[in-house]
Amino acid sequence: MKQKQNHYATGIAAAGLSYIIWGFLPIYWKLLGSVPAAEVLAHRIIWSLVFMIVLLALLGKWKSTMAEIKQLLTHKKQAISIIVASVVISINWLVYIFAVESAHVVEASLGYYINPLLNVFLATFFLKERLTKTEWSAVGIAAAGVICLTVYYGSFPWAALTLATTFSCYGLIKKKVSVGPWTGLTVETLIMTPFALVFLFFFNPNGIPLWDKEASIIMLLMGAGIVTAIPLLLFATGAKRISFTLVGFLQYIAPTIMLLLGLFVFGEEFTTPQFLAFALIWIALAVFSLSRIVRNTKVSKQASQAQNPSDSSYTAS
Repeated sequence: MKQKQNHYATGIAAAGLSYIIWGFLPIYWKLLGSVPAAEVLAHRIIWSLVFMIVLLALLGKWKSTMAEIKQLLTHKKQAISIIVASVVISINWLVYIFAVESAHVVEASLGYYINPLLNVFLATFFLKERLTKTEWSAVGIAAAGVICLTVYYGSFPWAALTLATTFSCYGLIKKKVSVGPWTGLTVETLIMTPFALVFLFFFNPNGIPLWDKEASIIMLLMGAGIVTAIPLLLFATGAKRISFTLVGFLQYIAPTIMLLLGLFVFGEEFTTPQFLAFALIWIALAVFSLSRIVRNTKVSKQASQAQNPSDSSYTAS
């Protein structure tokens, strides 16, 4: 049982650290503000693959990863799922970089606040995780916040909802596909790298070639692979060890950091309608979290009554 507890604790630590890194990533993309978002995305994909190849070679995981990739390709459904995951996460990256470069970090943080509740919504239909009436009301409150914001501005908060939807779908796929984090990220970047190369050489006529850029920009573009791969590896490791719902709870870390950066570091505007929308979503998250705490407490008590205290284990919601 202790091994199971350690397994669960490691999952929480890995997922939590990935969200901390993601929370501070707007600072990194701001440094690349002179480079168009699509070009940054292309370099991000390419250098992520390069970093993964180097990392696999240094850690002696190359053979095992290649064997897992071959096995993955023999299963049609899983191969299709990983291709879809590659496309989905690439869209997420592009929208995120564009939002940061266009001074919409606050809106991006809104998307990642919505994401945990969207995770739960998807888990209800695809992973058969049940919601109580209180939890359903929390989802409704969050939806009301988004609707209020849309009505006030007269436009759909597409960036926020695109980020929330794509990352929720990506997390769901990673939860269901039986592939290790090393293999998953390697395959995802491998699939998208040819498209990234084609874009850089044929569809980016106004872009400056990498070798003609400033040394600092070159280093930042190459480093994009590292800051991309590390949190994704941590996320994939954590998602495999803990429940999909708990993964959503831990994500509160990232948007909180992003919101604080948007307001106090980048000086973005935070209007009254935005505050009201955020307030509704925060209330929804509080209601949902309280409901889960009560439920988990009951489950833990039932488990402790059925087992000896020394044999009790963590229960993932």
